[in-house]
Amino acid sequence: MSVQRSKITVACDSGEQMVELTPALLRKAPIDRPTVGDWVVLDESLSRIENVLERKSLFKRLGAGASNELQPIAANIDTLFIVTSCNEEFKESRLERYLALCTEAGAMPVIVLTKADLVEDADTYVRRARKTQSGVPVEAINALDPASIKGLSSWIDNTSTVALVGSSGVGKSTILNTLAGRVLASTGGIREDDKKGRHTTTHRELRILPSGGLIVDVPGMRELRVADIDGSIDAVFDDIEALAAQCRFADCNHETEPGCAVLKAIEEGELDRRRLSNYKKLLRENALATATLAEKRAQGRDFAKMVKKVKALKQSKGDT
Repeated sequence: MSVQRSKITVACDSGEQMVELTPALLRKAPIDRPTVGDWVVLDESLSRIENVLERKSLFKRLGAGASNELQPIAANIDTLFIVTSCNEEFKESRLERYLALCTEAGAMPVIVLTKADLVEDADTYVRRARKTQSGVPVEAINALDPASIKGLSSWIDNTSTVALVGSSGVGKSTILNTLAGRVLASTGGIREDDKKGRHTTTHRELRILPSGGLIVDVPGMRELRVADIDGSIDAVFDDIEALAAQCRFADCNHETEPGCAVLKAIEEGELDRRRLSNYKKLLRENALATATLAEKRAQGRDFAKMVKKVKALKQSKGDT
């Protein structure tokens, strides 16, 4: 139900309770440890998690800062509400990044535009959001108005699990409270000087809505680094992929090459140059991070082989 560093809360027949991880789980990579939304197996004392059951979906990112490990954010998510605001916080490039991670997670994305009641022309933001990935639903709402979020309620039934992701201050906790019909999470405004949000959600927690559906409010993440999402980037930027197939050269970099269908589309106003720039940026970032992960995994396998050989050598000496 929630993860706060080493403190994990689970829900079972007897209610919610705090549990620990077994030493075996503590030794595993972060991506293989329990996260919010996981189904887990407890030991006989119901005080420790022994195993994590297979996930049907997993929203994850590369660790912030110098970390080169994948971190689980939320598991078994059906629908991902990608929340942004109708103000200076709105950025297509950030939405595209979230959409790529959502596609990789195996969840259904819905772009949610908050503060639509505070601008004269919310439709402009809706049109911009729809251009980030074809076919993705976009909902423009006033998060404080129950009538305004009825469209979001249609995505949640008693069998679904939804996660709210987005920057701090865009209204994720307000959406949660309005959907629940009561205050479940504290809320805060944005700083007027730079329109950036204040952190109100400090940890991930799974909540039960009156409808019976489950919802996770994820704290705003300053860094959303990607890795192992090659196919997902292609899916989000399918328009560029389709144009690239028409380029004269199969290895076209879409920079200065003659016969580049992508550059032609930009010149004719059919494609935004920003979108191409972000596409290349995500490809570079993903390639670098994926190569680093592969190298780290190879080192781990080599170390495991060495430990196995040492154990075998010690055992053979003991036998003689």
